[in-house]
Amino acid sequence: MPATSLEVENLSAGYGQTKVLENVSFSVPAGQRFAVLGRNGMGKTTLLATFAGQTKRYDGRIRLGGTDITTSPSASRAHAGLGYVPQARCVFPTLTVEENLFVGLKGRPKSALEEAYQMFPRLKERRRNLGNQLSGGEQQMLSTARSILGRPSVLLLDEPLEGLAPVICEELMLAFTDLAKTGDMTILLVEQRIQSALDFAEQVIILERGRLAWSGTPKALAGEHDTVERLLGVGGLLSEEA
Repeated sequence: MPATSLEVENLSAGYGQTKVLENVSFSVPAGQRFAVLGRNGMGKTTLLATFAGQTKRYDGRIRLGGTDITTSPSASRAHAGLGYVPQARCVFPTLTVEENLFVGLKGRPKSALEEAYQMFPRLKERRRNLGNQLSGGEQQMLSTARSILGRPSVLLLDEPLEGLAPVICEELMLAFTDLAKTGDMTILLVEQRIQSALDFAEQVIILERGRLAWSGTPKALAGEHDTVERLLGVGGLLSEEA
């Protein structure tokens, strides 16, 4: 399915009695590359988990391509076009790489697995290995490819570069950029490697204690050194060419 928009209106959510997000509103146009930044514990992961239907919502609305999915169960959101690659990667450890990928096909023919292998050739080399025999980078590739095989219209990526070697990070970011260029997918990226996120994104928001603290372009953010230092703590590390 083609890329679709994602809209959030006055969203408040959390876990049990603990409210993490408060009155968050923004919109992501169809096909845009969008980054969510913030220090640790500011609500970034909770935001993506809320989109995926995995938290408690207290207030607000979520629309996917104009369709209200606020109260939809997680499975319905996935069928509606929402793809989610969680921070924990969540590969099936006792299934082979190919069996893991097969789960993501959602009824598509097995020949579609070649799409994953073209994006990440390393997975084809390891297709008979079990999930628990892969390196962290390979598990991230597998988790990402499995979600992409379902052809989501909106893809949520939660810290896909965490703990990975620089060469693997570069390979993943190149794959994400190539995906976005097809125009078939809207991509929301949460990432602690801030420069990588800014190099990728067309639009950025920053969360501070569960609230929207800043929004704009990567170039505008790189020019606001005081804001970057206050909200991210990396003021002198960003390039104004982002």
